[in-house]
Amino acid sequence: MKKQFITSIALVVAMTAVLFSNEQSSASDTRSIDESASPKYSLVIHGGAGTITRDRLDAETEASIRAKLTEALEAGQTILAGGGTSLDAIQASIMVMENSAHFNAGHGAVFTAQGRNEMDAAIMDGSDLNAGAITGVTRVKNPITLARAVMEKSRHVMFSGTGAEEFADNIGVEMVDPSYFYTERRWKSLQNFLESQKKQDTASIYEENPEFKFGTVGAVAIDQHGNIAAGTSTGGMTGKMFGRVGDVPIIGAGTYANNKSCGVSATGHGEFFIRATVAHSICALMEYGGLSLAEAANKIVMEQLVEMKGSGGIIAVDKDGNTALVFNSKGMYRGSVTNSEPLTTGIFDDE
Repeated sequence: MKKQFITSIALVVAMTAVLFSNEQSSASDTRSIDESASPKYSLVIHGGAGTITRDRLDAETEASIRAKLTEALEAGQTILAGGGTSLDAIQASIMVMENSAHFNAGHGAVFTAQGRNEMDAAIMDGSDLNAGAITGVTRVKNPITLARAVMEKSRHVMFSGTGAEEFADNIGVEMVDPSYFYTERRWKSLQNFLESQKKQDTASIYEENPEFKFGTVGAVAIDQHGNIAAGTSTGGMTGKMFGRVGDVPIIGAGTYANNKSCGVSATGHGEFFIRATVAHSICALMEYGGLSLAEAANKIVMEQLVEMKGSGGIIAVDKDGNTALVFNSKGMYRGSVTNSEPLTTGIFDDE
């Protein structure tokens, strides 16, 4: 009996040692997998959507635009590849486009009916749903920097006009004279718009001249830490009426990010994107409806917006790093890069 008891104790000890050994081996395997896993990041950008066809762009202009899109992608990719945050990456990408006269944001912003440049921007952090937005600013060199400052340095979400600029002055955001935003191309567009207004109603002008109503820049990224961020910046619509606010600074319409689903930046006829709460709707279809990013984006952009007769597009990244660049217009300035896919740019709808 005593011999059997000792044998049983020995058996229990041996089994415990085996189980403990297996448990330690499993934990070690997990750490090894985590440590050897390749970094994961994705970045998508857009520079506006509309009637962008090959006959409207000469070879030199097309090459210059693609070069600027590439520069914007590389600015964000450098940050993401080095382990930086998605917020830093999208801000860097957007600033490159804000500083270019090719895009309707920052330096290349269009003129209002009163001959002013009034800019909007927004940014959102998907890790905590914090967001910042500004509208109607006229002296902020890079509106996306002020939107981020509102998110991180104030207790509010949106500032407008002179209040936004006073806040910018107080915290040291770079300001410029309004003349910085003047470009001959945008000024001529306003003159054409005003001349057309004498002959037909504004709605018809926008329908026949889509370049008057489209133009925005944006970026969405997921970093190696799994955090998603989205940002958008615009000069609005050529000839827009006093105080008009589009979809860009409206969180959930033109800009949205949530680590549980996706991040989205939109471009197009903002009034329709506001009515359809486009950015949030895409993420909600994923989070609550179980749709993939591609399915959700197509349902909103290619079905709902088309039914509403709203033109434009979106860029998006989901929580797994998948990307979507979807538009129902003739073209959209766009680009993407991930840790596993090379940098690409596009302009036309057949690319």
